[in-house]
Amino acid sequence: MDIFAKIKKDRGPIGKYQDQAHEYFAFPKLEGEIGNRMKFNGKERIVWSLNNYLGLANHPEIRKADADAAAQYGMALPMGARMMSGNSDNHDQLENEFAAFIGKEGAMLLNFGYQGMVSAIDAIVSRHDVIVYDAESHACILDGLRLHPGMRYKFNHNDVADCEKQLQRAAKFIEGTPGGILVITEGVFGMNGNQGKIKEIAALKAQYEFRLFVDDAHGFGTMGKKGAGIGEEQDCIEEIDLYFSTFAKSLAGVGGFIAADKDILHFLRYNMRSQIFAKSLPMTMVVGGLKRMELIRNKPELREKLWENVNKLQKGLTERGFNIGTTNTPVTPVYMEGELNPALQMIVDLRENYNIFCSVVVYPVIPKGQIILRLIPTATHTDADINETLEAFSIVRERLTNGEYPDVFPDIKDLIAKK
Repeated sequence: MDIFAKIKKDRGPIGKYQDQAHEYFAFPKLEGEIGNRMKFNGKERIVWSLNNYLGLANHPEIRKADADAAAQYGMALPMGARMMSGNSDNHDQLENEFAAFIGKEGAMLLNFGYQGMVSAIDAIVSRHDVIVYDAESHACILDGLRLHPGMRYKFNHNDVADCEKQLQRAAKFIEGTPGGILVITEGVFGMNGNQGKIKEIAALKAQYEFRLFVDDAHGFGTMGKKGAGIGEEQDCIEEIDLYFSTFAKSLAGVGGFIAADKDILHFLRYNMRSQIFAKSLPMTMVVGGLKRMELIRNKPELREKLWENVNKLQKGLTERGFNIGTTNTPVTPVYMEGELNPALQMIVDLRENYNIFCSVVVYPVIPKGQIILRLIPTATHTDADINETLEAFSIVRERLTNGEYPDVFPDIKDLIAKK
């Protein structure tokens, strides 16, 4: 069969809706200055779909630092991979600041977060090793697992007892081999908002020999007294052997880092293919990263405002009878009952009649049968944003419950034309 014919026949679980969903449910175009209110389809909306937790994306000090760095260095410097020609004192300084902030011996910058996680897993484990991982791990972890030529065992989401069961299987599997065990989970799960049970999993080290790799993309900058992430929040940073985060959330940029003991970092620097064979993180982002870290350290009011908004939004949703699951982080899922198509009609209603922009999340991002509307509070949201959103959610939820939305995939162009 022609490989392209196969692709045209099966577009995938989300791609099959591309003709109807493109540039509305998928690939929407938000315009204007990054913030709590932006334009979508020509109208201003309250936006709950940006991981701009601390509001740094459009903070004036960050904008100036980025602009000054771009003017001084351009976007090409340093030219080449970090190992060959792409190193600088600024790269070293930012790594040292990350390490000190997290509480690790050292840190290593990554030119991309997603790619960095995939490549780190590939470098750390060999065919004799076993990976034990949370069932709801992010796609970057799952793609890293695909590169692993050895055995892997999945444990039920945040189920420490099942994690132990899989550790028992892994320990038995590597008996008599040169293999070891790597446990991978997340500090904050980006869809359901749960904290990973990092401290409880780490406690299993007393009985089983393994190393713990934590993806804390949503935890860095938001969790812990000073924003140092899930290790600080749960007081277990020493038990996290590899700590990963990305610039794409609280740091509002592009890139990532891994923090660990220095001997492990030395290995990664010389063995992570995505860093050895790809261009170094641009100087503009590195210098901008230094300014971002300065604000995270010195402006706790940004994190305090974030949590003020998180508590107001989540409390308001709960009081109005919405199911937000067991989130204990800024990630705020609203679980919807029923079929997908009416929920999509409701999203259109929210956007077109109430100017509320949030994302609908379905399989394969979350387990089959679930529908969530995911809201991401930030430090830039206002009380008015929260109150308008809560009121709109109450109205459209009642319409959904009363069956006012038809069970057909919405014709976006037709619906918008009628508004």
